[in-house]
Amino acid sequence: MIEPLATLERSISPDSVLATARAERAAADRAEARLLVAAAEWADLHPPESIHDAATFWVRGCEAEEQIAGEGCPLVAEFCAAELGAALGTSTTAAKRLMGHALELRHRLPRLWRRVHAGDLPAWRARRVAEATIHAGLTPEAAAFVDRMVAPFAHRTGVAAVDRLVAEAIARTAPTVTAEHPDDPAPVVPDGRHVTVHDQDVAYAGTVRVEAELDLADALDLDHAVRLGAESLRSLGSGAPLDARRAEALGDLVRRQLALDLGSSAPDASLAARRLDLHVHLSASVAADTGAVSLDPLATLEQGQRQILLDQVKEWCADSHTQVVVRPVLDLAAQLSASGYAVPDRLREQVVQRDRTCLFPWCSRPARTCQVDHVVPYDHSDPESGGRTESGNLAALCTHHHRLKTHGGWSYVMPEPGVAFWRSPLGHHYLRDHTGTRPLPDPPRRR
Repeated sequence: MIEPLATLERSISPDSVLATARAERAAADRAEARLLVAAAEWADLHPPESIHDAATFWVRGCEAEEQIAGEGCPLVAEFCAAELGAALGTSTTAAKRLMGHALELRHRLPRLWRRVHAGDLPAWRARRVAEATIHAGLTPEAAAFVDRMVAPFAHRTGVAAVDRLVAEAIARTAPTVTAEHPDDPAPVVPDGRHVTVHDQDVAYAGTVRVEAELDLADALDLDHAVRLGAESLRSLGSGAPLDARRAEALGDLVRRQLALDLGSSAPDASLAARRLDLHVHLSASVAADTGAVSLDPLATLEQGQRQILLDQVKEWCADSHTQVVVRPVLDLAAQLSASGYAVPDRLREQVVQRDRTCLFPWCSRPARTCQVDHVVPYDHSDPESGGRTESGNLAALCTHHHRLKTHGGWSYVMPEPGVAFWRSPLGHHYLRDHTGTRPLPDPPRRR
C-alpha cells in the first residue's frame, strides 16, 4: 500500500515534496534501465537454436526465428516474448517491443546504451530513439550515425529532432546505383510514409486518432483542403472550434472521394462504396410499474472495447448515409453446441460477444478478429470422446496465441465459459476473464 507523503512526514514542505519526487524519479529510471538489461538477457536465453523443432523438422504454425530489432541484431525465438510479457503484466506485443529496443540499443546504439546504464539518460528517451531507428529500417552504418549524433544530447532531444536525424542518416548512408550495373534494380531506401488509423483506441466521445507521414507537397495540399473545409463549415453556421471543424472537414473530404463514380477505371469498384462496420451493444431496462423501455445512456463499442455516449450513436444513425442493422439479442449464458468440428455462425457470435478479446493473458485483440479455439482439442477420430464444439469448450484466441497454445507449451482450462486458467511453459499461472488478467500464486514445486 502506498501512503500519501503527508502521512509519512509531519512537517510537509515544498522542498521535501520535490526531493521525494526527484528521488523516486531517479529510482524509477534505474529500474527501467535494469529492465532493459533483463529484456536483452531474456532474448539472449532464447536464440533461434533454442527452438525445439529446429533440429528436427519444421511444421507449419510452429515456432520460428524472428527479427525484432534492426539489421545486425541477433534473431530470437518467436514465442519467447509471451512468457516475458505475462510476467511483466503486459501484452506479448509490448514485451516484444521492449526486447527489440533493448537489442537495438545494445548492438546498434551503444553510446545511448552506455548513457542509460550510467544513469544520466532516462530509458524512455533511449527507447524512443531505438523505436525510430527500427521503424526506419536503418542500416548499421545509418544507425551508428544516429547514435553518434544523438547520444551527446539525448537527455534534451525531442521527437522532432530525432526524426530529423533519422532522415539525415538515411540520406547520408543510402546506397547508390553504380554505372557498372545499370540494369540492376535500384536499392530500396526505407520509406517512412504511412497513414495509421488507431481504430482500436476509441475515446469516450467516439473519436479516434489518425496519424500520418506524408510527402511535403501532399501534406500541404491536405492542409489547404482541410482549412478550406473548416472555413466552409463556419460560413454555413457551424459554431464548433477550429480543430473540430478541421476534423469534420477531413471526414467530408474522404466521403466525397468515396462517393466518386470511378467505374471500370478503379482497380476494385467496391472500394468506391462507403462501408463502416461498428458493433455497438446497447443495454435496456424495463420499468416494473409502467413497462416503459429505456436505454442506458452509455453504449459499448466493440472496437476498442470502449464506452461511448448513446447520443453519439444516435447521431451516427441519423446520418442519411448510414445503414443500421439490428441483430437479435443473443443469450451469452446459453449452452449452444454443434455436432461437428466447424463452429456455426451463431455459436461463433456468442463466443465473440462473451470473450470480447483474445483470452490469452493481457492480450487485447478484438475477439471478432480472432480464431475460435477448442479448449479441449476436437477428436476427429472419435468426436464423442471429448473436445466437443459447444459454448463451454470454445474460446477466442488471436492467431499468434492460438499457435502458442498449440505449439508453444502454453496450456489452459476453462472452468466456466469466458474464464481461462493459463499455465506458461515455465509453470506460471494466470487467470483471464472479461475483467482482465490476474497472476496467480505458483503452486509449490516438488522436490
